[in-house]
Amino acid sequence: MRHQVTLTGAGLTIEDVVRVARHHQPVGLTDNPEILQRIEDSCAYINDAVKASKPVYGVTTGFGGMADVVISSEEAADLQNNAIWYHKTGAGKLLPLADVRAAMLLRANSHMRGVSGIRLEIIQRMMTFLNANVTPHVREFGSIGASGDLVPLISITGALLGTDPAFRVDFDGENIDCLEALERLNLPRLELLPKEGLAMMNGTSVMTGIASNVLHDARILLGLALNIHGLMIQGLQGTNQSFHPFIHQHKAHTGQVWAADHMLQILEGSALSRDELDGRHEYREGDLIQDRYSLRCLPQFLGPIIDGMAYITHHLRVEINSANDNPLINTEAGASYHGGNFLGQYIGVGMDQLRYYMGLMAKHLDVQIALLVSPQFNNGLSASLVGNTDRKVNMGLKGLQISGNSIMPILGFLGNSLADRFPTHAEQFNQNINSQGFGSANLARQTIETLQQYIAIALIFGVQAVDLRTFKRTGHYNAVETLSPMTAKLYSAMREVVGKPISHERPYIWNDNEQALEQHISAIVSDITNDGIIPQAIQETLDSLRSIILFA
Repeated sequence: MRHQVTLTGAGLTIEDVVRVARHHQPVGLTDNPEILQRIEDSCAYINDAVKASKPVYGVTTGFGGMADVVISSEEAADLQNNAIWYHKTGAGKLLPLADVRAAMLLRANSHMRGVSGIRLEIIQRMMTFLNANVTPHVREFGSIGASGDLVPLISITGALLGTDPAFRVDFDGENIDCLEALERLNLPRLELLPKEGLAMMNGTSVMTGIASNVLHDARILLGLALNIHGLMIQGLQGTNQSFHPFIHQHKAHTGQVWAADHMLQILEGSALSRDELDGRHEYREGDLIQDRYSLRCLPQFLGPIIDGMAYITHHLRVEINSANDNPLINTEAGASYHGGNFLGQYIGVGMDQLRYYMGLMAKHLDVQIALLVSPQFNNGLSASLVGNTDRKVNMGLKGLQISGNSIMPILGFLGNSLADRFPTHAEQFNQNINSQGFGSANLARQTIETLQQYIAIALIFGVQAVDLRTFKRTGHYNAVETLSPMTAKLYSAMREVVGKPISHERPYIWNDNEQALEQHISAIVSDITNDGIIPQAIQETLDSLRSIILFA
């Protein structure tokens, strides 16, 4: 039986989010009486404020640039329910269901902090939807990430309440309207009470949910990149000396030191790379005495990416466990505070940075591929890693390199920042700074999807290279017998996924016309996306990354 993720308003991890959002782990709310009492007390504060006509933003006033409009106690609930309608303005394609599920989980967790003035019944309804696999339709455009994800969160809210058939849901794979969904779940329609519309729509939960799924994928792709580098270093007959601890203790950036140490682990036991940890140099006349920069400077190049992902992860974990609406209610002090926790700047900046890092990571692999396919640089391998060199019409991986090159500029373009490109005139100049966190998170997802294609291509190059290097070393093509144990796992998993059994007689790619490589790319990407045997083959790396990036 799968353990339930229990929400308390604190302690939720990125992995918890992914388990609920993608793998449908059960979720529930704490029964801690202190937490539940805070939720009830915050609602009571709002009810009292409305009755006494106290000035509270968005409760007894209008919204945003119309906050100078006084709202009577009789109109307070109407104000909240009307917000559902004028924010029903989403555009574009539907968000992936896993991202919407993550958003509902995070909205509920935020409300469990007991400072938002929303009924427990609405929070519980999000749990019901999640556990029944009912997911509101939310569109990809509509949030500037200033007053939170207003438009996306209203799409969730309207579906939860059963506001109108215009709010549709995915009910365990079936597209139906929210009223039918509530009927199937035996739930009544609800109307919002004062403050509850603000509590639901003021927040960073959608962008943060997307970011959680994206960062999970980015960690896997970073782990794969490291192990693909391991294959490529062995294919190029590179040295392990560049990763010696002595070098990195004298430039001890955390990510750099970890990358160097882990590359030693990845290469340990290899019969293809040069073992020069004792300080000697296997100088071969006519060759460079040291590896080119893309091999030799790997820890220094990837180190900032690792450190950057750790920084992003830290702030994402804070956001996951934050109250991010406005105003916030301090029931102990009997006061409400107007502020801006709904601004998604940490997510906007973090996702901008992540997209940039992913582009750097791919660029590094692209340089390794360029070395592998060039006889001038690949230490004796065939041009474009042709398998059967006796057949002159074979072009090897020439077309595959072009496909990879077509992806690289797109990844570089997607690495441009968005958080600094906000419109200052938004919403009557009220939201005159905005984070663009929702847009940046969506672009980050696009980056991940694109990078998965590139990683598949890089893996094909790595596997073919070590087969050819094994033949030069041993006279056969079974690289499992020469690779380091860690990279042999990845090699074997990839061969299984693409349906190419390991052989002593032939490398992965022998003749051009014996396989359609785009089918192999598709199979590899599908396996990576679904946490299949390829990610499982690098579990040691992922576990180590979890500790250095503080992922859990």
